[in-house]
Amino acid sequence: MNTLKRAAGASFAAVALAAATACSTGAAAPAPAQVAASAKSTASPAPPARLRVAAASTTQRKTPLGIADITPMGENVEKVGVGFPIIVTFDRKVTDRAAAEAALQVQADKPVEGAWRWVSDRKAVYRTRTYWHPHQKVTFTAHLSQIPGNESAKDVTRRFAVGAANISVVDTKKHVMKVRRDGKLVKSIPISAGRGGLIRNGVDVYLTTSGVHLTMGKKRVETMTSAWMGVTDPKNPLYYKLQIPWAVRISDSGEYVHQSAGDYQFLGKSNQSHGCVRATPAGARWFYGIAQRGDVVKITGTKRKLDWRNGWSYWQLTWTQWKKGSALPAGGAAAAQQG
Repeated sequence: MNTLKRAAGASFAAVALAAATACSTGAAAPAPAQVAASAKSTASPAPPARLRVAAASTTQRKTPLGIADITPMGENVEKVGVGFPIIVTFDRKVTDRAAAEAALQVQADKPVEGAWRWVSDRKAVYRTRTYWHPHQKVTFTAHLSQIPGNESAKDVTRRFAVGAANISVVDTKKHVMKVRRDGKLVKSIPISAGRGGLIRNGVDVYLTTSGVHLTMGKKRVETMTSAWMGVTDPKNPLYYKLQIPWAVRISDSGEYVHQSAGDYQFLGKSNQSHGCVRATPAGARWFYGIAQRGDVVKITGTKRKLDWRNGWSYWQLTWTQWKKGSALPAGGAAAAQQG
């Protein structure tokens, strides 16, 4: 049975995340804008249209820049892995990126160097130079009121809990996934990765992508279909729609670590999947149980390289490349301050 690229967004700690090749689960709704109330007088005639436009523009300018979403969730909701990024989505396009970035502060109990990178007009991502130290707290604060012209905004703070250092290495040539927890090898799981053989736009989409992935979410049972490759007719021999247990998502292009849907004879021996990392029932269930968003899953041995824009694959960029996305001089890199 062939599995991979699914049709529903994965969730982790009650967080819905939309995948590029899947049905959208919806993005976080922007926070409502705080618009100052203006007094009205029924005794005065309505101002000319020109003045009404000017007044509206003035009110709009006074609306403070805010934050629509912060990922991951706070310390009381989830623990995160040592590769986790801090993803900040503003409630609208940021015109002065340098000023906004300068207002973002990260404090860690065990500091490491980190920097922000802008990935869109509204979104900035914080990544560390090396992985976070495990078993600590990290506090993010957006000093929005310190941005020039944004003094009426409310500052925002979120505290994260970093869990164990779960770092897995998937060797697609030896067909094994080795999982280390806080530096100690705790499990070797026989796997089967992407077999290759389906070329789309010059890319073999049946190959698992090699590179440093981060776990982004997980579902006890995930629905995986062939719709990602345009096959929706049940009469088509390539059609499938399967309920796959213990699915941990590692990219936006539909890659998971999950239980193999049968074909157990290939695990540890050959690559037979459509790109996912298939594992034994016991191994997949165990991995699902320890998985935290932001855990590291490094995949080796294939010719298809992971794009850094695919999901949370920010570790695909070198530290020098990463800092070039900052709006501040010298990449804005600095050690996260002592908490």
